[in-house]
Amino acid sequence: MCGIAGIYNFREAAEVNADLLARITHALTHRGPDEAGFHRAPGMGFGHRRLSIIDIAAGQQPMFSDDKKVAMVFNGEIYNFKPLREELKGHGHVFHTRSDSEVLLRAWEHWGEDCVHHLRGMFAFAIADARRDLFFLARDRMGIKPMFYGFMPNGELVFASELKSLTMHPLFRREIDPLAVEDYFAYGYVPEPKTIYTAAFKLAPAHTLTIRRGMPLPQPRQYWDVPFELKSFRSEADAGEQLREQLRDAVSCHLESDVPLGAFLSGGVDSSAVVATMAGIVSEPVKTCSISFGDPKFNEAEYAQQVATRYHTDHFVRQVEADDFALIDKLAYLYDEPYADSSALPTYRVCELARSRVTVALSGDGGDENFAGYRRYRYHMLEEQLRAMLPLALRKPVFGTLGHVYPKADWAPKFLRAKSTFEALARDSVEGYFHSVSLMTNAQRRALFSPSLKNKLDGYNAVEVLRRHAGMAPTHHPLSLIQYLDMKTYLVGDILTKVDRASMAHSLEVRVPLLDHQFVEWASALPPDWKLRNGEGKYLFKKAMEDKLPNDLLYRKKMGFAIPVAAWFRGPLKEKLREQVLGGELMDSGLFNPEFLHHLVEHHQSGLKDYSAPLWSLMMFAGFLRQQSGSLELAA
Repeated sequence: MCGIAGIYNFREAAEVNADLLARITHALTHRGPDEAGFHRAPGMGFGHRRLSIIDIAAGQQPMFSDDKKVAMVFNGEIYNFKPLREELKGHGHVFHTRSDSEVLLRAWEHWGEDCVHHLRGMFAFAIADARRDLFFLARDRMGIKPMFYGFMPNGELVFASELKSLTMHPLFRREIDPLAVEDYFAYGYVPEPKTIYTAAFKLAPAHTLTIRRGMPLPQPRQYWDVPFELKSFRSEADAGEQLREQLRDAVSCHLESDVPLGAFLSGGVDSSAVVATMAGIVSEPVKTCSISFGDPKFNEAEYAQQVATRYHTDHFVRQVEADDFALIDKLAYLYDEPYADSSALPTYRVCELARSRVTVALSGDGGDENFAGYRRYRYHMLEEQLRAMLPLALRKPVFGTLGHVYPKADWAPKFLRAKSTFEALARDSVEGYFHSVSLMTNAQRRALFSPSLKNKLDGYNAVEVLRRHAGMAPTHHPLSLIQYLDMKTYLVGDILTKVDRASMAHSLEVRVPLLDHQFVEWASALPPDWKLRNGEGKYLFKKAMEDKLPNDLLYRKKMGFAIPVAAWFRGPLKEKLREQVLGGELMDSGLFNPEFLHHLVEHHQSGLKDYSAPLWSLMMFAGFLRQQSGSLELAA
């Protein structure tokens, strides 16, 4: 696990500035505190910060072919590196280390751009091949490891594990992309391939980028997708047995490490299943860690303890109090662009806790997307039943009117909160799902943005992100479709981004066996009814784990990993909220309508509305502006 950065001149073999290469690499020291490595050659320069996990004595990077004409920097883990090494030895390749990095290098030498099809793991890597005079970037199938890149006016491509390295290039223009602002206030993050800046991009999951010097710049190429090809199973029981086997295989291949390894244990189904499976594989007690909360509405510690006791894990718990908001100002630096998931705070703390005991931790991320665990899936499928009964031409005026006149009753019991449902039913399936996941409604975003920003948006709406992915989806089933949309957006843009930045801030490697691509492929082939049945998400997953986990853990109400933001904004963060949302950065940016900013703050703090999600997103945007103060402009 590492931080990688580099510069490639796509026009000519001009010398790369050594001091600049050092600066953009050292900005990633937190990702790899153990070693630093650099390489420069005509027209390119690579930098590497290493967190030593496998073959600690060797495996330094950048790594080179025997003739020094191929250079590589790599961030991640290749879990099938041992069988791949034997296969490549059979093709005549000679190895000098035990590292997965060298296996990747030899795979490039043997298969070239097709090497990605042979890899099982999480990875982001760059290769400069002087034999072919080309540059190659790649990112793993699910987007577990990040990759940012941008083209500079002087012909240099800059890439790095984090956006902060790109912004250090003297020719990088910190010009805010208005479309990214619209996306952010809809989703709470900037979805791939955009970044907050017009000059930088994220390489999307399962994509590669090949640049040949002197040739026109190409678009990234997709090399894999979640198939969602339904397969036949002999029975539900047989599928459950296969699930356990697939899970064991995925977890087992994620256990390769030369340093201490453990797991997060939240008390939810997914992390508990991973820990239970680990305990059946390793001989020593699994090291587990949990965060507890003083507020019982957010506390899952007792369920985590049940699993720890059952499997005799070496368990450690730390309580996060309700006033643990000292990290708020730090988040802007960690994430480099606006990021509005408030669970980033406890995630930071659980990574801090884990790093005090291990260097590698397994997590349960991905279970909700694979097995339809989110509550919103249940609501969406109920809405789909109604959509199927009435054509859009009829639904739109009927439910659109009801949604307009029905009051938004945040204070009321859920069965009385029909406004959002009516609004969703007035839309098609994709727009309805977009409405359910948006932090702010279309009307709220229109009210929030200044006339200048709305003019630059020129009618663009963030729903287009989902529409683009839906247009390429390999499935038309309504449940599988929204799983697919979440895998392309929320999973990579929110969940995996959160875990990557929080873990690497502490030089902790986090592995996600439920997102092993072979496991994802297998899970996508299950009938949708085995994922969500009678309102029960993760139906087959829970059935398969019944003999391994307590029923009250498996079938309790999903809690999530949240913090009491709404109460904070009416209590201990009341003044901080007013200062940051109604203060200089947001007001001076020219992006927002001051009257609506006041409306959000006053109505939330008076208790009339719950605007905690929009307000948190505004606080995080203000933090981003403070980090970048004095150098920002809005793209035309």
